[in-house]
Amino acid sequence: MKAIYYGHSSVALHLEGATVLFDPYITPNPKAANIDIHSLTPDYIVLSHAHDDHVADVVAIQHASKAKVMAVVETAMWVNRQHIPESDIIPFNFGGTVQTDFGNIKMVYALHTNCAPDGQYAGVPAGYVLQSGGKKIYYAGDTALTMEMKLLEHVGLDWAFLPIGGHFTMDVDDAITASQFINCANIVGIHYNTFPPITIDTEDAKQKFSDAGLKLHLLEIGGELVL
Repeated sequence: MKAIYYGHSSVALHLEGATVLFDPYITPNPKAANIDIHSLTPDYIVLSHAHDDHVADVVAIQHASKAKVMAVVETAMWVNRQHIPESDIIPFNFGGTVQTDFGNIKMVYALHTNCAPDGQYAGVPAGYVLQSGGKKIYYAGDTALTMEMKLLEHVGLDWAFLPIGGHFTMDVDDAITASQFINCANIVGIHYNTFPPITIDTEDAKQKFSDAGLKLHLLEIGGELVL
């Protein structure tokens, strides 16, 4: 199994039985200009929330791939209004676990805000815990540091994708605390260096994680990581 990073918070997980694409924001991101979204053929598109920098390419990729779109109920309703049929949408909610071709996925708490690109209400943001091929993976989406993360302490996470850019989400220091809360040493950074408010010193970030006994993976856009 492997992860491929497409910039910002866009991550594809090639799992046992299916490929999952999180939060596709690729074509508006000049740093991801080398990524051809028409080459992406996920089986599932999972949305943490509906801000434009997380859903910009969902329609184009879904129409080409016919992927199932998974999201909290109200964000799923927005997806349906984008001419994606209900049969291709899987709405669910916090605490819910959905059985999939790759294993299962559970919706967990995230602390952020949410509205659709047209300004309409889109529910609340979410994070996800996936189980596939004997691995447990946490995709936090956009979130602040929260005490609810401690609920994941005993899950036995193998990998966690955490925002580290600050300003709109957790920063590096809070992400280190989050890693300790969830008891996961293998962290992949997301939501950083896309635009000025979330620009970080990547070498300093890696050192801080290392000093805390953690491993921070910062992938180049298009870069891969074996899970």
